[in-house]
Amino acid sequence: MSFLSLKPEVFGLDISDLSLKIAKLKKKGRFLGLASWGEIEIKPGVVEEGEIKNEEALAENIRKCLDKVKGEKIKTKYVVASLPEKKAFLQVIPMPKMTKEELEKAVPFEAENYVPLPIEEVYLDFQIVPAFHNHLDHFDVLIAAFPKKIVNSYLSCFERAGLIPWAMEIESQVISRALLKQEISPFPIFIIDFGRSRSSFIIFSGHSLRFTASIPISSHNLTEIISRALKVDLKEAEILKIKQGLSISDLQIGGRKNKKNIKKIEVFEAMVPVLTDLVEQVGKHINYYQTHASHEHLPPNGKRIEKIILCGRGANLKGLPDFISSELKISAELANPWINILPEPLREVPGLPFEDSLGYTTALGLALRGIINE
Repeated sequence: MSFLSLKPEVFGLDISDLSLKIAKLKKKGRFLGLASWGEIEIKPGVVEEGEIKNEEALAENIRKCLDKVKGEKIKTKYVVASLPEKKAFLQVIPMPKMTKEELEKAVPFEAENYVPLPIEEVYLDFQIVPAFHNHLDHFDVLIAAFPKKIVNSYLSCFERAGLIPWAMEIESQVISRALLKQEISPFPIFIIDFGRSRSSFIIFSGHSLRFTASIPISSHNLTEIISRALKVDLKEAEILKIKQGLSISDLQIGGRKNKKNIKKIEVFEAMVPVLTDLVEQVGKHINYYQTHASHEHLPPNGKRIEKIILCGRGANLKGLPDFISSELKISAELANPWINILPEPLREVPGLPFEDSLGYTTALGLALRGIINE
C-alpha cells in the first residue's frame, strides 16, 4: 500500500540546452519496467551551456513535458534531476583512513587543493570509492563540486514548476549508472555522450568515474555542415544525415562518382572534418588519461582504455562506432541504456525503440537513482 510508504515515487528529469526528457521506472518482478517517458524541445536561450537564463520559461516547459508523457501519468512531484557536466568538478582524491564523521570534516579542507572555485561558493559532496585492487592504507574519495548559484537557479525553477527535488546529480555520474552493469568495470571504459549541443567524455574504471570532460562538438554540428555544403535547409540536412550516415564502403570516394550515389558521398565528405575533430579530441583525452592515471587501487592494467561506448541520440549515426574504432584502433560500440533495467537480451520496450533510448540515457539513469532508493 503505497500510501503508507515513507519513500516517495520519483521520476527522472534530464535538462539540456535544447530539450527536456522525462523517465519513470516501475518494479516488474525481479527487473524493472518503463512506466512513463517523454520529451520536448525548448527554445534556444532558455538554457545556455547549462545555465538557466529564463526560469519561468523552463518551468513552463517542464510542466508541458509532464503533461505530455507517454505511458502512465506522473502523479508524484518528487524529481531526480541532472546538473550540467560543463559546470561540474569531479576528482578522485586519496584520503587517510578515518571514520565517516572525520571524513566529513576533512574532505572540505582537502578539496580546496583541487576545486578551482572557493569552497564557500560550491556545494560539495563526496563518496568513498571501494578499492578494486589492493586494499591499502588509505581511501579513494570521489569529490563532486558544483557552483551554488547554478544549483540554486535549478532549485528555484523546480519550485516554480511545482516540483520537489529529491536529488540532483551531475550528468557523468548518471550516465555511468545507466550504462555500466552494476556500476562496475574491471578495466577503463571511455564513454562518449554524443549529444545535440555538445559531447561529453567520461572515463570509468573499477567502481568510479576517473575523468570527465565536455567539448562543443555535437550531432547538430553535423546537420549544420551538411546544410551548408549541400545548400539545403536544416530539416532536410538532418534527414540526409540520418539516412546516409557513414556507411559508404561500397562507394568510390575521390574517383568517378555515380550520379545515384553522389549525394551520399557529399554527405559523408561534409561530415568527415567534424568527425575527425571529434576523434582527435577523444584520442587526446585518452592519451592524457593513460599517461597520467596511476593508482594502486585500480587493477594492474588500470591505465589502458580497452573499450569505447557511445550514447546520446547522435550515436545513432550509421557507421560511427566503426569510424571511431578504425581511427583509434580501440573497440567502439553503441552503449545499452537498458543494461541495469531489462533482463538480457532485451534492449528496448514498446513505445521507445533502442535508437531513441540512446537519447534517454541520462533520463533513465536518473530514474534508476529514484527507484533504487525507493
